[in-house]
Amino acid sequence: MATFKRRTLLKGAASVAGLSLATPFISKTYAQGSSGSVNIFAWAGYINDEILAAFEQATGIKPNYTPYGTNDELLNQLRANNGGGFDIIWPSVDRVPNYVEFGLVQEIDEAKVEVARCLPSAWENSAKFGAVVDGKRYQVPTDWGTEALAFDKEQAPLEYGTASYGDIWKEDMAGKATVRAHSSLVGLGLWLEAEGKLPRPLLEAFETPEAQVEIFDVIVAEAIARKGNIVQFWNNENEAQGAFRVNGAAVGQTWDSTAAALGKEGLPVGFIAPKEGALAWMEGVSIPAGAANLDQAYAFINWFLTPEAGAMYSNATSINSTAVGAADLLSDDAKAFFAAAYPGDALDKLWWWPIQESWYVTKRNEYQDRFLSA
Repeated sequence: MATFKRRTLLKGAASVAGLSLATPFISKTYAQGSSGSVNIFAWAGYINDEILAAFEQATGIKPNYTPYGTNDELLNQLRANNGGGFDIIWPSVDRVPNYVEFGLVQEIDEAKVEVARCLPSAWENSAKFGAVVDGKRYQVPTDWGTEALAFDKEQAPLEYGTASYGDIWKEDMAGKATVRAHSSLVGLGLWLEAEGKLPRPLLEAFETPEAQVEIFDVIVAEAIARKGNIVQFWNNENEAQGAFRVNGAAVGQTWDSTAAALGKEGLPVGFIAPKEGALAWMEGVSIPAGAANLDQAYAFINWFLTPEAGAMYSNATSINSTAVGAADLLSDDAKAFFAAAYPGDALDKLWWWPIQESWYVTKRNEYQDRFLSA
């Protein structure tokens, strides 16, 4: 995991850069004049009306979009439906093995995917993060982003090199911080690890239940002692934005898209990678076991990997597309946000989420609940 950096992700793009202009916006496999519909279950805020309309115009397929707020919400809904009800889902790659374990997703037919449209390094490295289980691929990587430090530029200005997850937990941020309970424990853990206060490396918590308990007992105790800093816990994009917009948060551990959206509103909210490394995640499209519209699902995948669709998505969300050529079509605002968030060697310090096995998630939720109820 430590060897996969954002720079590595972009390697190989140059070798296929000719595709960025040559790749047609309309899928060559599923061209305009196709019919039917596709039912998309994706993160809230990921798919807007412009994206939906562009897909329908390009393919003739009617998209039906239902939003969700968390990976757990997605998993629970799919389990309740026995893998049915949707044709496209959008889990984080490190959680894909959970869906495979419960038989909720089907193997990707790579013959139906225009693989050359995806950055080669993203395709290859997604296999290490969870997209491939027992030699079978269950997800097509479509995007990546980070969870790092959102901050009010006036109340709590932060600068790269000194900015730290520890800034959330300092005494002067009492009643001014917002975090997501379970991932904030990882951010806090990275700070404690850098301070030499963990009994063993944080990554070992993802390897065995025994290590997880030993490490997270220390982290949760520290989090509970500093809980007074938290003005609001968030679980989804709307709640994270609301913490700054309504509830007076001055600093927080949030997604990149949270800070970008607030900045577009004109609020003085910035986003910066901490010195311990921004928490990096990759996501992609998986097809549920009970999908009813398979051709349309693959049409969506291939369309979403065009440079135009990838850029449209990134410009709207400030989340990075894995589509070859998308980076060349980004807006000036999107480019500026990226440059401000990851200056210097920040891209070389990204902390990529390891695979979260079911045993880890179960115990993680127990620690989260302990923190929340303290």
